[in-house]
Amino acid sequence: MVVPGLGNTVPSVIDVIGNTPLVELSRITREINGRILMKLEFLNPGFSKKDRAAARIIEDAEQDGSLHPGQTVIELTSGNMGTGLAIVCAVKGYPFIAVMSKGNSPERASMMRSLGATVVLVEQCRESKPGEVSGADLELVEQETARLTAELGAFRADQFERPGNCSAHYDGTAAEIWTQSGGEISAFCDFVGSGGTFAGCSRYFKERDQNVHCYIIEPRDAAALSGACVTNPDHPVQGGGYAMDTLAQLDNVEPDGYLEVSTEDVLACTRRLAREEGIFAGYSTGANLAGALALLNGPLPGATVATIACDSGLKYLSTELWNSA
Repeated sequence: MVVPGLGNTVPSVIDVIGNTPLVELSRITREINGRILMKLEFLNPGFSKKDRAAARIIEDAEQDGSLHPGQTVIELTSGNMGTGLAIVCAVKGYPFIAVMSKGNSPERASMMRSLGATVVLVEQCRESKPGEVSGADLELVEQETARLTAELGAFRADQFERPGNCSAHYDGTAAEIWTQSGGEISAFCDFVGSGGTFAGCSRYFKERDQNVHCYIIEPRDAAALSGACVTNPDHPVQGGGYAMDTLAQLDNVEPDGYLEVSTEDVLACTRRLAREEGIFAGYSTGANLAGALALLNGPLPGATVATIACDSGLKYLSTELWNSA
């Protein structure tokens, strides 16, 4: 990875993906026994952690011959992976189609279109709420993505299945956190969408120190991965918490535990990050902060907890997160 600096250039914007800062949330934790270190992934070119997986999956496909010059790339996305792919495909010259639910924030679709992507919006289930994407909504998006992939002979990036998703975070995100923290990580937590970030980071940390505690974060009342009964799959945290009880990226991954966060805590923590730490992020970042605080105030007092600032608050200006803040 080339790090830009005074007197040098990089070949493309793809080369500045990664090497994001790790910031200690010392204001939020001033009266808490423990530390929270947050990786600012919204400083990637597409304003999210998904840029890493997008670049890795496309590069892997080029190397193994499954993606051909000029072939259309297609992906099911809540918006962040689609934005990362739109950037990578623009630079590399691949047509790109993003298929997403109408329940996702419109800012994401606008950004992808601005980057040259074709965006296909899929209607939500009748019982779904605007701004809240359920597993049932995701299934409709899956059906449309599969149909278009077959019809167009497209390459499906498939963040839920392809190993490049996990590998990007193992080689990049986790390795950077470990180096930036001096290896002083005693816990890691992440709100799970496709599962690639948690799988890659937890594997890396466990290989360095088996005593690093790794926790999956899910929405309260929709914590299917933990085996809990799903009583309310509706929540505003876009990009994850789909109330699906299995994810391919998490095969052979054994978390140390699961954390449930409420919508109220997610909203409050996202806004606290902006007002106390100057970190303007989205819902899933607030979920990560809520999970980290739960660890320090619960089973892991005194720990150093690493987590992720997944994407930018600019992608949610039209949602209740910021339009009523």
